[in-house]
Amino acid sequence: MIKKVLTWLGIAFLIFFIAFNPRSAAAVFESLGGTIADIARGFGTFFTDLVA
Repeated sequence: MIKKVLTWLGIAFLIFFIAFNPRSAAAVFESLGGTIADIARGFGTFFTDLVA
């Protein structure tokens, strides 16, 4: 029950954040995407060097 309520509160906060601060929200998601891409690139390099 609490998990469901917290999930809905998180979604509501996300919608509120995007609606009232779209530029800040875009910057946060851009940064998050860049971080995920860097991690994936690091794993790719690791496995390439491991096999080669």
